[in-house]
Amino acid sequence: MPPTGSQLEQLAAERERIAQTYLAPREERAPSTARGLHHTALLSSDVERTVRFYQGVLGFPLIDVFENRDYPGSTHFFFDIGNGNTLAFFDFPGLDLGPYQEVLGGLHHVAISVEPGTWKQLKVKLDAEGIDHVLESEVSVYLTDPDGARIELIADPLGEMYGQQLL
Repeated sequence: MPPTGSQLEQLAAERERIAQTYLAPREERAPSTARGLHHTALLSSDVERTVRFYQGVLGFPLIDVFENRDYPGSTHFFFDIGNGNTLAFFDFPGLDLGPYQEVLGGLHHVAISVEPGTWKQLKVKLDAEGIDHVLESEVSVYLTDPDGARIELIADPLGEMYGQQLL
């Protein structure tokens, strides 16, 4: 059950404590040691179905396909999601992986920034394709991919969240 009453107050106080302890003002933050997200890797139960969804429905071009170096027969494939970022997938034939589950340390969702005009077109396409989705805050649409991974298409620019600059 979601927290209520005094539990919410305690959680808000803890969130504020963490922010006060660790969140430095933008001008005082050290630069990141990272260059960016090379790729996020998700699992696919059906390579072709995944390609039809990400390239055909969402418009993310398939840019490479090769055998996974760690598991013979497995396919590792990548989609261009803009700005030098990629979304990757593996299939694992013979492993009989179960359905998507949200677990601690696991994936909650992948948020992908798209231009506002493209966001509107994709929303129309999701409706036309009969793909279930949820609209939030007039800039985010949440959907699940064919294997149950949650995807957020967000019309906010990179480095911004609901009108607030993050970077």
